[in-house]
Amino acid sequence: MHPSRKTLILVAVGIALAVVPVLVASDLWVVWLGAWALLLLALVVDFMGLARLSDLRLSLVAPDTLYMGETSDLGLDFVWDDLPLGRPVETEIKLDLSPTLAPALPQRAQLTGSTTRVTIPLRPLRRGTAIIESAWLRWSGPLGLLQRTAPVALDRPIDATPNLRAVRQLAARFASQEQRSGLRIERYMGDGSEFDSLREFMPGFDRRSIDWKASARHTKLLARDFRAERDRQIVVVVDTGHLMAEPLEGLPRLDHAIHAALLLAFFSARAGDRVGLFAFDERPGAFSAPRAGTAAFRTLLKVSAGLRYSDSETNFTLGLTALMQKLTRRSLVVVMTDFTDSVTAELMMDNLSRLAARHLVVFVSLRDPLLGHVTAAPPESLVALQRAVVADSLMREREAVLGRLRRRGILCIDANPNEVGMQLLNRYLEIKRREMV
Repeated sequence: MHPSRKTLILVAVGIALAVVPVLVASDLWVVWLGAWALLLLALVVDFMGLARLSDLRLSLVAPDTLYMGETSDLGLDFVWDDLPLGRPVETEIKLDLSPTLAPALPQRAQLTGSTTRVTIPLRPLRRGTAIIESAWLRWSGPLGLLQRTAPVALDRPIDATPNLRAVRQLAARFASQEQRSGLRIERYMGDGSEFDSLREFMPGFDRRSIDWKASARHTKLLARDFRAERDRQIVVVVDTGHLMAEPLEGLPRLDHAIHAALLLAFFSARAGDRVGLFAFDERPGAFSAPRAGTAAFRTLLKVSAGLRYSDSETNFTLGLTALMQKLTRRSLVVVMTDFTDSVTAELMMDNLSRLAARHLVVFVSLRDPLLGHVTAAPPESLVALQRAVVADSLMREREAVLGRLRRRGILCIDANPNEVGMQLLNRYLEIKRREMV
């Protein structure tokens, strides 16, 4: 318990008025003493009307899971069993949260003898286990002269996981395009190299598609239909080094990469391909062998949820060499990483070139929209002009690195975080149509 700001102001005013009896009339000291007695009486009354923490019941209504990039509501239900004077208690509520959660703003509520729910938004900053540690409460007496501040331990853990709902929303957005430019295109005649069925030869068909043996058996010309080959092997490689832990538009780069990887895994599993995941930073990390079907997607979801943020420098030589030792057949390898400049990207480009000699490599990086905004904004000061020059030089170096990778036969995607998943999916479907793996 401690005095409120109102009490401190009254005490300061009373001390200042102590000089009045000295300057005006010495007999006025009785009035000044009476004012202090009145303040003391008010403090006693306020103390008697101050609600007790032992009479408070608090229950927590928390979500089972927090999804990266989304805000979820936490409910706090308060009930005062015994309210002095029967009046509502004006209470300020502040949560103590683990560093993996964004700080929550204090909330004010009128708490009564019936259940009062206070809703506080929670936004995860990192995957893993987030903890709601305690709730700090502050309330005043009926006169507002005394305050009581007390913590209530909660210690409620909540898992923060990749945003599967965002992946499903992107999948739903893409579903309308599936029939004309997506997975169904593998059924079109002449696409792909995998035999699908026989059909009667018609004028205009490619004569090379005629199956002479089947035609002889059926005494009529039959042509072979082909479709895009299934059971291709796709491996998503995720860099978990310190650059990928940097936030970009409210989420770490690593989580943007995970969401794009899950979107690709969802569609590739539906298309009948085998998909796996490999992670590395300064040394090789988690590896999920390529598998087919919905079980592959569930496995990748579990493995990606366990990827940790690292403060180590990424070792491309060790990581990509370990990956090449694990791959026994030609695969589509999607490498999700990032770089700062052309000097630090030299080792990355050399190792990607060795990987591209045996596999089809898609390089995916996340573009910072802030750089584009800084360069496009009109410079209103010398500092703004300097920032625009630095941002433009960074963008030029980035394009130079991507250009060198393309010349080495590596497919590159450099997109904003909200676009990278769709661009990766479109590139995957293009690769399937062109039979590049």
